[in-house]
Amino acid sequence: MKHHLTLLMILLVSNTQLAVAASRAEAGKAKAAVCAACHGLDGNSKVPTMYPSLAGQSSNDLQTKLQAYREGKGSGPMAATMVAMAKPLSDQDIAELAAYFSQQTKH
Repeated sequence: MKHHLTLLMILLVSNTQLAVAASRAEAGKAKAAVCAACHGLDGNSKVPTMYPSLAGQSSNDLQTKLQAYREGKGSGPMAATMVAMAKPLSDQDIAELAAYFSQQTKH
């Protein structure tokens, strides 16, 4: 019985985490419109040599990169633009954007 209860708790926690991730991704989708001009609506850039595709990247990696840009520490040819874009983002905005783009399929 104890084994079944442990398994039930694991499933409950897993389902809760999936629901939170889905909710974050949905919120991120609404915020991603501003990113679409360069990175594509679904995170698949039309010019990946200039604007990287974000689709399918790790949520943690995307968060780390956006936080670095927000702090003015990003690098690359578009760093100044990305710093300006990331500056007003909250931690929640960044988490939601990262969740959305990480769940997209890279083409």
